[in-house]
Amino acid sequence: MKSKILDAVGISAAVLCLIHCIAFPMLMIIPLGISHNPYIDIAFLIIGAAVVYRVTKNMELSWLKLLFCNSIILITVSVLADLIFEIHLPLIYIGAAGLIAGHIINFKNHKH
Repeated sequence: MKSKILDAVGISAAVLCLIHCIAFPMLMIIPLGISHNPYIDIAFLIIGAAVVYRVTKNMELSWLKLLFCNSIILITVSVLADLIFEIHLPLIYIGAAGLIAGHIINFKNHKH
């Protein structure tokens, strides 16, 4: 049951991250005086990594564990590239989509 709650939190965080990553560049076009804050990306990364760690700790499906780990790595590379080099990589979209898919698959694999 605990893993189902973690999957729900993971899906929610990944969807919010994806919405943030898609909507924010659109908002930058409009002159509202807002700027990008990489610490929001870091917060999403920390939440996602904590949930992935807890979910994959006792996971038996190695391909699903690999999907979770690769997704977190893609998000980490993208966030670090933004933080260090101020380069926005599209890897964050692929990583967020991978996390969403992984959590949905893991949620559906639970025995009810």
